[in-house]
Amino acid sequence: MRLVSTQQLRRHAVARSLFRPTTLGRALRRLGFVQADPIRAPARAQDLTLRHRVVDYRAGDLERRYPRLGLEEDFFVNYGFLPRELSALMHPRTVRRAWSATRRGQAEAVLEFVRARRSVHPREVDAEFAHGKTKNWFGGSSNASTQLLDEMHYRGMLRVVRREGGTRVYGARSHDAYDTPDEATSAARMDALIDIVVAKYAPLPSRSLGSYLSLLCGGVPQWRTKRADALARARHRLGRARVGSEDWYWPADENPASRRWRPAMKRDSGRT
Repeated sequence: MRLVSTQQLRRHAVARSLFRPTTLGRALRRLGFVQADPIRAPARAQDLTLRHRVVDYRAGDLERRYPRLGLEEDFFVNYGFLPRELSALMHPRTVRRAWSATRRGQAEAVLEFVRARRSVHPREVDAEFAHGKTKNWFGGSSNASTQLLDEMHYRGMLRVVRREGGTRVYGARSHDAYDTPDEATSAARMDALIDIVVAKYAPLPSRSLGSYLSLLCGGVPQWRTKRADALARARHRLGRARVGSEDWYWPADENPASRRWRPAMKRDSGRT
């Protein structure tokens, strides 16, 4: 266990999060995951995140360039954008609530429709199948087709190929991209996903590390029962220090006490 002061830990947190602005692709790779939120007051979460980390970033740049960036929209610890190879670690998902035979039949029909069209807007699906209305997760009413597309996306049947006016446009995802991992591979994938969480949000207090692993079970519901073992491995694998009354964690190859973590503005202050 390292000896780290509160000041060093604070400096580490600021410097690794507010890094020097770079290209959009590099910023996304460094962040690993960017939360998405459609609420525009004061701005969408993805734009707020990238505005200070990407040179000349403008609102909507992520969506406009998404098809060329090798990204996926997917559920991780919450919904957002992450590199395609990291999204693949979470699939195939085994959801806790199975579809009824009727619902599965609807999904298979929609999947064939999407494959034939290559990409579809939700209104095209609604016009073709007229699934009607249903209650959404907020207690209001929405198109049943939109909810079905969302469920198919979560299960890995569909992927978001682009957005039109903020609305997700879907394409079929190749099932050949997914394999069913054995126990050792499942553990390795879980560890890799935890490392992404830690690299994104570090330094993390012990309680937050546990909370994020609970949220990660939304991205990998098939490994919910493996959470305790994965958390134990993470605590053994990660860098750690006791600061005050709390254990804090960060990527194993980082040292919060290093001079590397001086804030970027201070590092550059002597150049102007």
